[in-house]
Amino acid sequence: MTTARDLMLVAMDVKPVRPVGQGDLSLALAGAEVIDLVGAGAVAVDGDLIVPGTSAAPDDPLLADAASSLVRAAPYERVEDWLWRRGQGLAAAYAARLEADGLVGRSRQGRLSFRSADTRPLDSPARGRATERWEADEPVLAVLGWAAGLREEPADAFAGPPGDAVGTVLAAVGDAVTELEAVRQRRSIEDAAFDNIWRAP
Repeated sequence: MTTARDLMLVAMDVKPVRPVGQGDLSLALAGAEVIDLVGAGAVAVDGDLIVPGTSAAPDDPLLADAASSLVRAAPYERVEDWLWRRGQGLAAAYAARLEADGLVGRSRQGRLSFRSADTRPLDSPARGRATERWEADEPVLAVLGWAAGLREEPADAFAGPPGDAVGTVLAAVGDAVTELEAVRQRRSIEDAAFDNIWRAP
């Protein structure tokens, strides 16, 4: 299993502290993929750039897809740019993959939704491992879960040494989620102003 899959299983299993949007979760999943690829040696983080590593991607279909879509020529791609590009529709892709792998079930027919009442992880070793990491407040998973809206910010947020790849990725995820929320608020204000124009006498 991977950090990204563990995050998705947790997102489908726990009661979040705030409404979980697919955008926030997708950004967090994209960050988890980078962390998984760094751990496997398939990529490295140089400053704020994702650069190719020396090892092959892990044997996971979605991680292999992530690795194949990397920019492999200079000037490479910034971590935050990767999050926005890779994150598009990523939560739905993970939900579908988990269902295809028999890790998620639905009590009735219908469109798969990662937060619907009839969609939840089935009992499995994968779910057990994800739950164990979550309940142990494993630092990386905890920070990603906070970014996705699943929990409050960890008291001991991950803080690696200067230049640490994982810390760089987690910071970029936090910045991207904050930017997404700012966009939502701006659109909400614009929509409200537009409605007021039409309602004016």
